[in-house]
Amino acid sequence: GKSTFLNVAAGLDRPTTGSVLLGDADLAQLSERRLTILRRERIGFVFQAFNLLPSLTVAQNIALPLRLDGHRPRRSTVREIAARVGLEKRLGNRPSQLSGGQQQRVAIARALITRPEVVFADEPTGALDTRTGHEVLGLLREVVDEYGRTVVMVTHDPVAGAYADRVMLLADGRVAGTIDVPSADEIAKRLARLGG
Repeated sequence: GKSTFLNVAAGLDRPTTGSVLLGDADLAQLSERRLTILRRERIGFVFQAFNLLPSLTVAQNIALPLRLDGHRPRRSTVREIAARVGLEKRLGNRPSQLSGGQQQRVAIARALITRPEVVFADEPTGALDTRTGHEVLGLLREVVDEYGRTVVMVTHDPVAGAYADRVMLLADGRVAGTIDVPSADEIAKRLARLGG
């Protein structure tokens, strides 16, 4: 259910019933063209697999969403976003020259370059070691606290969930509970109860 939830919430798939609202826009009611524009302008994506283009530099990967939207990104904007994720000295590198954590930071910078209202993150630490995972989760937390953006993260990891303001538990495609001010222990206990 998590992939379906994320795809519907992000406007990648259409709901069979109900509505998906982003601000005043009902994603289910938009034409495919308007939905594409909305996703480009108002939504950022961070995936477990990073999805970086290997032939592009860090700077080019970060700037890609703006280029796809027909804009020429300012170097200062790309540098500023790269600095926010700690990669200002790696702008000329290719993804193969970066660690997994650095590649995920590029993916986060790419998601932020359009200044989206919401960032959807699908298991953003799944391919990372524990220390690097904590760094990436801290960075996503900063997106909320410093940028004032919403991050919707899908994860099976109770520690990752503990970085959230609110956790929604899904089971069999339905909301099975919520936890406000979550801790890793509380999330793990609730997940164990769902599994049994």
